[in-house]
Amino acid sequence: MTLQLAKEDAYLSLMQAMKDSVGSLTPQERKLAEYILQHPREAVHLTITELARLSGSSTATISRFCRAFQVDNFSEFKMRLAMELVEEPAGSTYQDIVAGQSLDHIVAAITANHLRSVSDTTKLLDYGKLRETIDVLHHANRIDLYGTATSGVVANDFYQKLIRIGKSTAVFSDPHMQQTSAASLMPGDVAIGFSYSGETIETISALSSAAEQGATTISVTKHGASTLASIADISLFISSSEAGMRRGDMASRMAQLHLVDILFVGLVSEYFDTYVPRLERSYQNVKRFVKQKRGD
Repeated sequence: MTLQLAKEDAYLSLMQAMKDSVGSLTPQERKLAEYILQHPREAVHLTITELARLSGSSTATISRFCRAFQVDNFSEFKMRLAMELVEEPAGSTYQDIVAGQSLDHIVAAITANHLRSVSDTTKLLDYGKLRETIDVLHHANRIDLYGTATSGVVANDFYQKLIRIGKSTAVFSDPHMQQTSAASLMPGDVAIGFSYSGETIETISALSSAAEQGATTISVTKHGASTLASIADISLFISSSEAGMRRGDMASRMAQLHLVDILFVGLVSEYFDTYVPRLERSYQNVKRFVKQKRGD
């Protein structure tokens, strides 16, 4: 089994962790995970022998499976799973777009999707990596942000935040410009690649080029194994919620923006005396400009 959750992920939802890691499991482990995901309420009442028989695995596989998810034994695994099932509210699964929905239902569904996306991402946060990222951003001589499509929107949002506190920052969605900028980075600089899938070729290539120049690289991807996360010095994860084909990357965008907001507020809070005066100056400059434009 290639998956091994870090200690910091000990409180990650078991159901979400199993969904995220299915592609990384061995055939027996995959059958076990799929059985539990399909029959979670039945699984909490089974013995380890019964679960092995019904899932087509073995008791040894189940024991290894539990330890991989930072659970000491099968009894504890069932207890945590049962707690999740009790705590999970009705209708908490992500909802896709279907024909003929009423407007009030659409409002409720999108609101629920966004709240669930933020909540699931919060469960995935590795506080050690967050602190490391904040420290790296503070000391960076220059910061490059790479992202395309929806991830490009998120990269641009982070750019607007960082530029307001005086960080030397640039954002690129064009792959040629990403490569051009990455080639001029050096040690002490930082490059962040945003890609929900973690498999966007342009972003992978740009982050690889930045690493070749000695820059510290950071990835923001959905939880689980991906090429972008594997090449980054620091890997940050959001929820793996964008399973539907018609959502327009809504939930993933909210999850990435949630993470960006956490990094920005964490950075300003940690180095308050450095950044708050800069933030105030940028606010006053914009306010003065708007007044002049209006002729006040």
